[in-house]
Amino acid sequence: MALSVFWFLPTHGDGHYLGTAEGARPVDHGYLQQIAQAADRLGFGGVLIPTGRSCEDAWLVAASLIPVTQRLRFLVALRPGVISPTQAARQAATLDRLSNGRALFNLVTGGDPEELAGDGIFLDHTERYAESAEFTRIWRRVLEGETVDYQGDYLQVRGARLMFKPIQQPRPPLWFGGSSAVAQDLAAEQVDVYLTWGEPPALVKEKIEQVRAKAAAQGRRVRFGIRLHVIVRETNSEAWQAAERLISHLDDATIAKAQAALARTDSVGQQRMAALHQGRRDKLEIGPNLWAGVGLVRGGAGTALVGDGPTVAARMQEYADLGIETFILSGYPHLEEAYRVGELLFPHLDLAVPEIPAPRKIQAHGEAVAHDFAPQKVSQS
Repeated sequence: MALSVFWFLPTHGDGHYLGTAEGARPVDHGYLQQIAQAADRLGFGGVLIPTGRSCEDAWLVAASLIPVTQRLRFLVALRPGVISPTQAARQAATLDRLSNGRALFNLVTGGDPEELAGDGIFLDHTERYAESAEFTRIWRRVLEGETVDYQGDYLQVRGARLMFKPIQQPRPPLWFGGSSAVAQDLAAEQVDVYLTWGEPPALVKEKIEQVRAKAAAQGRRVRFGIRLHVIVRETNSEAWQAAERLISHLDDATIAKAQAALARTDSVGQQRMAALHQGRRDKLEIGPNLWAGVGLVRGGAGTALVGDGPTVAARMQEYADLGIETFILSGYPHLEEAYRVGELLFPHLDLAVPEIPAPRKIQAHGEAVAHDFAPQKVSQS
């Protein structure tokens, strides 16, 4: 099975070292364009654009990069509780049309109570997933062309519909990651691609089997992806030296501060990430060529595959054998590391490189009248 490999677009926090301003790199549109165009040329299938108050807005970043890329797909975040599902469906359809069918969407419920409160969200973990399920039911049906009436515990709409369809039919794919039971239930019911963070293969296998079984019980099939960092060099020794250099400016106080901040989250996935290394420098190699140093100070994905090209490819194949089809990779700094991955790793993979999509014909409409389109006149012969 050919693997799809995505890259990460760092809308904040790129540089040569973690947890310090030393070697940090300003992130502006020109730099993001460099990374996106490198990923486009090298054969990456798309880019994940992060979300949160420390990030630039993912939708605006994606829209700004459409005209400077050709094949690259944009995985952007849907945020239930922050926007209505109908408005989100209109935005999704617009991004899909303007990008010529290159839009993908990642459902993000959030896990930091402080950040959620800043966005006006005061639901607990279980309530957020219940609201997210309602949001996604409406969002999917509207994008698929239905006129939707929905009355839920958290959301209600009446007569919700789209006037302009997305290019991808029946709608653009929906991605999602979550490790709790309620998150897996949502994935089994509604999403197309379930994402896991880079835990050791045995733990990933367990999650895949759980989600796959829950989806099968609903007559559905879910595809799987994984989010990992990667440190690839010409030799294994050089790769491990680069890993150590990445955290060489980290002191114990910075690690303790970061771990305390991450501990306030109610994300089960984040808790599982933290448990892999327990905030300790002597517990970072958690599996063959799997290193948890990134997670000392970074939330979310905190593990990296480390090694030369053939070694990292072999570790990726172990995940692929479990059912992983898509790898979302990243590395610091993201511009240089994109080229290293393309040059040192890609030759050892069976890589699925997307075709440049052909231009799509967009149907012409007149001005909308009373919230509908005027009928086309039929010529009489």
